[in-house]
Amino acid sequence: MRLLRSRMQTSGLKREVGVFGAVLLGLGSILGTGVFVVVGLGAGLAGWGVVPAIVLAGLLAVCNGLNSAQLAAAHPVSGGTYEYGYRLLTPGLGFTAGWLFLLAKSASAATAALAIGHYFFPRFEVIIALLIIAGMTALVLNGVRRSNLLNAVIVGLTVLAIVIYSLFGLFGNSGTWDGGFSALGTLEAAALLFVGYTGYGRIATMGEEISNPRRNIPRAMFWTLGVSALLYVGVGIASARSVPTPIFWKVAGIVAMLGVLLNLILGLSRVLLAMGRRGDMPTLFAKVDASDQPRAAVIGITVIIVVLSLMGSIQLAWSFSAFTVLCYYALTNLASLKLGSKQRLYPKWIAWCGLAGCLFLALWVPIPVMLSGLFLIFIGLVWQYFFKRIATKSSF
Repeated sequence: MRLLRSRMQTSGLKREVGVFGAVLLGLGSILGTGVFVVVGLGAGLAGWGVVPAIVLAGLLAVCNGLNSAQLAAAHPVSGGTYEYGYRLLTPGLGFTAGWLFLLAKSASAATAALAIGHYFFPRFEVIIALLIIAGMTALVLNGVRRSNLLNAVIVGLTVLAIVIYSLFGLFGNSGTWDGGFSALGTLEAAALLFVGYTGYGRIATMGEEISNPRRNIPRAMFWTLGVSALLYVGVGIASARSVPTPIFWKVAGIVAMLGVLLNLILGLSRVLLAMGRRGDMPTLFAKVDASDQPRAAVIGITVIIVVLSLMGSIQLAWSFSAFTVLCYYALTNLASLKLGSKQRLYPKWIAWCGLAGCLFLALWVPIPVMLSGLFLIFIGLVWQYFFKRIATKSSF
């Protein structure tokens, strides 16, 4: 009886998300901190160069998105590049991908929570962030369908606000093109802005819950990236012209970042679920409850986000996320090169472009952030080595 119950607890997740739902999940992850915070930061670094930076980051995201789509279609399981690395590269690179994803996106989630707290009460931003994280976790634990409904409302309000603000930037008379231009700033801005696009990875990490994955995952990736790129360019033009941000923009930013936090908790929990299944993390995280929810993984991810939020540094968290995300998607493109001809949906040169682009932009992240990221990758590999040995000994 216990064995049967254990098998039931580690069974697969339900395929209940279609193309439209997957697009909403992707947009809910993309249209948040990046568009409401980092585009302005990019304009400060590059002036009007933020617009070509958005385009450059978007083109790289398209390469990565297409490769992620064909990987997810060929291997429609939870875990994203963590699983693809194990299956197509090496166990070490597979674990590194999962570890990078947890680090990068947990930092992004902490950034979103802290930014919301800063909007409300700057002096108490950490406390507000912790309360918001707790609320989003409770929603996730209530099931994907209920979370998707809230996500649809958040995405709708966010898109409306972005369109209105973009129209101000395109046709309004209040802004000017006096921010100058910086070529080096454009490359740094592109590295930071790329993180904002990577919410499409949420679609891949939930591959086990998307119906007809080989057909629906590529379509959802395409629509998600196309819509988000257009919206980013509109906001970039408004930011480059220094168009004043109205009150509704700040309200929309809070709403959007709530959506980002919601989607990140969902996606990260699925990666932790996959790592628990492979034994890279405690098997507790591999279990799903009676309603097919990875409750332990959700709670585990929440703890990580809470710890990162206690640091209280928005800018440092985002820069760290940029470096680790670029490394993660470099591994994604590398895994895509290993697909067989029957599994491949797109030509290999797209994977080579994505790999080269990720490695190039990673060079423009501040050196201290780069070194800290490499150090944490090393710590993760050490953890895996000793944890595997301890788990193996305890099984005898």
